[in-house]
Order: sequence, then structure tokens, then C-alpha cells
Amino acid sequence: MNIDLSFYWRLFAHRLPMMLLFVLLCSGLGVITALKLPETFRTSARLLVEEPQIPERLVTSTVQTDAGEQLDVIEQKLVTRARLIDIANQFRVFQDIGQMNPDTVFQEMRRATSIRRATGRNRATVMTISFEGRSGRVAANVVNELVTLVLQENTTFRRSRAESTLDFFRQEVQRLGDELDKQSAEIAVFKSENASALPDEQRYRLDRINLLQERMAQLERERESLDNQRDEMVRIYESTGNVPNEAAAPLSPEEQQLKQAESQLQQARSLYSETHPQVIRLRSLVERLEAVVEEQVQSALQQEEENSETGEQSVENLLYQTALSDIDTRIETISGETTRIQDEIADLQEFSAQSAANGIRLAALERDYVSIQNRYNSALNNLNTAQVGERIESTAQGQRITVIENASVPQTPSGPNRPLIAMMGASVGLGLAAAYFVLLEILNRSVRRPAELRQKFNIVPIAVIPYIESKARRTTRRLMRVAAMLVVLVAVPLGLWYVDTNYIPLELVVQKGLARFGLG
Repeated sequence: MNIDLSFYWRLFAHRLPMMLLFVLLCSGLGVITALKLPETFRTSARLLVEEPQIPERLVTSTVQTDAGEQLDVIEQKLVTRARLIDIANQFRVFQDIGQMNPDTVFQEMRRATSIRRATGRNRATVMTISFEGRSGRVAANVVNELVTLVLQENTTFRRSRAESTLDFFRQEVQRLGDELDKQSAEIAVFKSENASALPDEQRYRLDRINLLQERMAQLERERESLDNQRDEMVRIYESTGNVPNEAAAPLSPEEQQLKQAESQLQQARSLYSETHPQVIRLRSLVERLEAVVEEQVQSALQQEEENSETGEQSVENLLYQTALSDIDTRIETISGETTRIQDEIADLQEFSAQSAANGIRLAALERDYVSIQNRYNSALNNLNTAQVGERIESTAQGQRITVIENASVPQTPSGPNRPLIAMMGASVGLGLAAAYFVLLEILNRSVRRPAELRQKFNIVPIAVIPYIESKARRTTRRLMRVAAMLVVLVAVPLGLWYVDTNYIPLELVVQKGLARFGLG
């Protein structure tokens, strides 16, 4: 496909004034904006997230927050609407801030503030805070204020978490301690109320029951022996009138002393001769005691004779009655002791039956006590850890944010990039001129060349007669083209200057246009 360059060159020359209008208009706006935009100053500060000063293998802080997450929280608190507006008012970031809308102040502060983080695996986490202001002092003041707020937020964040953790475990230890005391008191009351039926004394009760049962069997045998002895005594006394020897009255003291003295005398004679003082003394004692015992026997016989004469009971009868009374007393004693043992056995058996239920209840109470004790010990250990963690944070020995580079007051402006703005204006003008040329070519459907005639009507013309322009019309057309060029080259800059001077600064128009398209 052949392109008719001469034809398009003529079209270009014909449309050049309007295209120059676009180029000059946009270039003028760009140049004026670049020249009139105020200087801006940008400064920044860098902060470093340091690892804990004390190794974690020795002491672990209770604030286990990832550095990235912590910086995210701080950043969100840093760029809130109220805080940015306060900073803008405090340092008068904008020249006419008193007349600015709070929403505009907030948006401009957000636009001028830049917070970036750099981190990675096995790399330190660094935060960079930058701000662009109308002067170096303002930019430095804002950045330093933001850095101060970051450090305060980090300290407050970590200390508040450590203190809240410490307060929680203090309350938990107090609560579990109260529960432990209450459970201990409940166990003590239960043991006091069921002291006789506790499972700890079950073995003692069983052993006691066996011992009492053996004692009862022994008493039964003893009672049976006494019953037999009483029956035998009654039978012998009724048949013979005499009392068996084992039932006779006990020896008197003199008789006992006599038997003891006779025994000692017999032993002394086996050792000494008859003339020995010890033998003589013992023999004299035996003779004296024999005389006393003989006198007592005579007195008893005489008393018995007197009793028989007066109708009173004989000695045998008295001995019989005394022996029966003694046996009956012993039987009554055995019966009383048997009853007491039976009652004690019944009580022990009842306590044994109750001890099973009491054991279940006591085991439940002690199990709850152990559970509370374990939780108390765990809470106490956590409290100790929380105290150490709070101490670490209060002395800034844990993870912390430090400033490695403060914001300095810049001496040279960082913006605006005036050549870039001017070039952008020229580029926009060239783009509009090219779009104008292409758009007119697309919209023009008239036949202007033989090639278009052949293409449109599918014919081959023999000859083509072009439009013949008169000399006067050609002169007029050329004059109008020159006039249009002069208007574009002179009137457009003057018009821009007039609008900028008397109506609205052109840089505001450009800024609003860029902001509308998201380029501001």
C-alpha cells in the first residue's frame, strides 16, 4: 500500500495552526505551572526495629507481637484524621490553613506523608517516614513529630500489653487463691462433720471390729465358764453343804504373811544353820503369825457356834453366798461389756458403710482441690513470667524501635520537577494535536484524491481535473493561515497570562486536572 506523503503534508500544513494552538496552549500551561509552582522540601527519618536486648532463651517477653504487625498498628494510629489535622495546625503546614477545609487538610497531609517499610527474611525491619512541605523546617518538624509519635506509640503499646497481662494474672492468682482457700475450708468442714466415717480410718475400723469380735468370743467363753462354775457350786452346796475350795474365802493378810514367812524360813534353812540370826528371826516371825492365825481361827469357830445358837447363817453359807454374788457380779460385768462391744461394733459397721459415700464425696472435693491447685501453680508461674516481662518492657530491654537517622532540615528543594512538568505539558499538547489530526481524517468522508475515487466507486478515471483556485482566493487563504499562526503564537500566550493574572492561577488549574485523573 503506497502512502501519498505529499497529500498528507499538505493536510498537515493546512491544519498546522490549530495543531499549534493545542501544542502552545498545553505547553504554555505546563511552563507557567512549572515556573509558578512553589518549591517543596522533602525530608525523611529512618527507624529500626531492634531485637530484644536479653536473649529469649533466657527470658521471654510477654509481648509476642510480630514486628510487621506492630508497625501496621502504629501506622494506622499515626495517620488518623484527627492526628494529621492536629499536626498540620501545630506546625502550620499550609500557608492558608485557616481557610482550608478539614477534609482538604487531611487529604493533603495524607498525600504529603509517606511511610514505607523494608523487611525480609533474615533482614532487619526498617521504617522510613517522609514528608513534603512548603519549607524545610516544616517538613523536618512534621517528620520529627511523627517519629516521636511512633516511639511513644511503640512504648505505650508494649507497656500496656505487658501491664494488662500482669494485671490479668494477678487477678487470676487472687481468684484461684480464694477458690483454693474456699475448697480447703470445705474439705476441713466435711472431715470435721464426718470424722468418724472417713475412708482413711477404714482399716482401723475393720481391725477394731475383728478385735472386738475376738473379745466377744472370749467373753462368751468366760461367761459360759462362770455359768458352769455357778451351776457346779450350787449343785455341790445343795448336796454336801460345803463350798468348793476354789470358792472359799480369800486368805486374810496374816495368813498371807504367814505363808510368805514360812517360805522365806524354808529358803533360809537351806542356806544357813539353825543358829543363824536370819533363821532365828524368821522362825520367831512364823511362830508369832501362827499364834495370830490360830487366834483368828478360834475366834471364827466361836463366832460360828454363836451364830448357830442364835439361828444365824454359818460360815459355809456366807462363803457360798459371797461366791455366788461374786460370780453373778462377774457375769453382769461380762454382759455389760458384751453389750458395749456390740454397740461399738454396730457403730463401726455403720461408719464403715458411710465411709464409702464419704470417700466418694471427699475424693471429689480433693480432686477439685488438686485441679484448682494445679491452675493456681500455673497462674503463679505465669504471674512470675508476666512480672519479668513487665520489667523488661519498663526498662526497654525487649523489642524496641530506635531512630537510626533523624529528619534534617533540607537546604535544597526537592520539588517540583519543573522540566518534567513542562515536558508533560508539551507532551499533552502534541498528543492533542495528533489526536485532532487523526480525528479529522477519520471523520472526513469526502473524495479528495483519484485513489479515493477508484476505491469508493470501483472505477478507473481517465483524467482528474483538480480544483483550480483563483489568485485572490489563494492570497486570502495564505493571509488567513499567517493570521492564524500569529494568533496562536501571540494571542494564546497573552491569553494565558491574562487568565493567570486576573482570574485564577494556572498552576491550580493544572493541579486540579492532575488530581482529577489521579496524577496529583
